[in-house]
Amino acid sequence: MLRERLKDELKKSMLAKEQRATATLRLILAALKDRDIAARSKGQTDGIGEDEILSMLQTMIKQRRESIEMYKKGGRDELAESEGEEIAVIERFLPAQMDDAAIEAAIGKTIESVGASGLKEMGKVMAALREKYAGQMDFAKAGALAKKLLSG
Repeated sequence: MLRERLKDELKKSMLAKEQRATATLRLILAALKDRDIAARSKGQTDGIGEDEILSMLQTMIKQRRESIEMYKKGGRDELAESEGEEIAVIERFLPAQMDDAAIEAAIGKTIESVGASGLKEMGKVMAALREKYAGQMDFAKAGALAKKLLSG
């Protein structure tokens, strides 16, 4: 479904002559194709699943945010702006992001459901969160919060 939506949006952006959206969507589809090829070597003939696509999109956003910081430090505001526009295009394909309160509640439920009692089960909690909330939360934030909840 998401895969088709990406392809449809690429066609629309090309017809509307939206250069930034077209370039960004081509980058997304190229990254998706690379991941599909890698998945085939592991026996996944259909390519990667929706949750992995969402994870890939979040990684792309994270990379662009890091680039924006570097460009701003280097006084390259036009490049930072370009990266920001790419983030806006990528975010159109992600589900609504959870706020801090919702992330904390989800972590609490997940800790309960997996029966985690300490930091040793941090990996189990994070794996369950990634499986259930792919594309919906910032996992760097979630990791710090889970650590706090598991240690306290």
